[in-house]
Amino acid sequence: MPAEAAAQVHGTRRRGSQIAIPCLFMRGGTSRGPFFDARLLPEDTGVRDTVLLAAMGSPDPRQIDGIGGAHPLTSKVGLVRPGTEPGVDVEWTFAQMQPGRDTVDTSSNCGNMLAAVLPFAIETGMVVPTADLTTARVLTRNTGMVAEITVATPAGPAGVRHVSYEGQARIDGVPGGAAPVEIGFLDTAGSVAGSLLPTGNTRDTVEVPGVGAVDVTLIDNGQPLVIVAAERMGATGYETPAEIDADNELKARVEALRLVCGEAMGLGDVTEKNYPKMTLVAPPRQGGTLSTRSLIPRVCHQSIGVLAAVTAATACVLEDSVARDVSADLSGTEVTVSVEHPSGEFTVTLGLDPDAPQQIARSALLRTARLVMAGDLLVPLSVWDPTTTQESTA
Repeated sequence: MPAEAAAQVHGTRRRGSQIAIPCLFMRGGTSRGPFFDARLLPEDTGVRDTVLLAAMGSPDPRQIDGIGGAHPLTSKVGLVRPGTEPGVDVEWTFAQMQPGRDTVDTSSNCGNMLAAVLPFAIETGMVVPTADLTTARVLTRNTGMVAEITVATPAGPAGVRHVSYEGQARIDGVPGGAAPVEIGFLDTAGSVAGSLLPTGNTRDTVEVPGVGAVDVTLIDNGQPLVIVAAERMGATGYETPAEIDADNELKARVEALRLVCGEAMGLGDVTEKNYPKMTLVAPPRQGGTLSTRSLIPRVCHQSIGVLAAVTAATACVLEDSVARDVSADLSGTEVTVSVEHPSGEFTVTLGLDPDAPQQIARSALLRTARLVMAGDLLVPLSVWDPTTTQESTA
């Protein structure tokens, strides 16, 4: 389909030699990126991904020709549409890009960007608020995960309800306060790896070339994680992200471990995949439950991802896990886990099945979000034209 025809079909518009796509640029938790109405983008996945890469400016380490922020945390996109399944109000697809790569990964979750999905849906009229609080069920198409999300929607002077971004809720890694976004996760176990414990064990010993035998917990409660004692990797677990990013020998050991564990988790060759994430754990230092340093997967996170925090917290309550070795004591069936990270801490509430304490019945947490900019994002007409795309990749 020619680019001009595509513009008419998809509700976008031509602006000179480019196509203008309606877009809201939003912060979700400690991540940010453009959000689009998925119905306005090309249906062909290859063409859509070419458009997203052009929008972000990848591949380029600085992403100078797009709106990416030259870091994985700011190379994320949300694609949102009304729900198409019973009991689902909104669905979305999370797209992860890397500044220097030409790949678009839609195989994993992002709990931080998830916090902005319901605000986007309300801002664009997909969900119409009728009360001071609006709750919706949101399906993450990447993995089939469903979450119940609640945001504040007070009435304005004319009685029209809107998303409120003002408030006193604070999350480490984001300056100032904002309105809370409450997220309750429903059945997140095995989101990518198929089960909470892909190997069936809370602890495995794997043989890593050049490193030797390493004890790990391989777990997926919303995000596939390899949990390993920082000390075993030659770290303390209290390094700054900059220190970890500058330590090429440490990163090489961690990556070697990741490749072995990816195979063990049934994920195949993960060389080009953004998962599993790597989590170095150590005893807490700030009164929390455990200290973490998260690699995503080759750059150290400035804090920790939402679902990585949920998964790390889950590991803390499992007997004989690597996380349990270094965590503070936990007890009861309603457990609050404080996950320390480089920017502060992340609190996760876990509901344990009283008849099976090793099983997680639910998890809940608080995030914040904000609409940063609204308008059109422009990409060259050529990237929207499937013929041009096929020729350029032939």
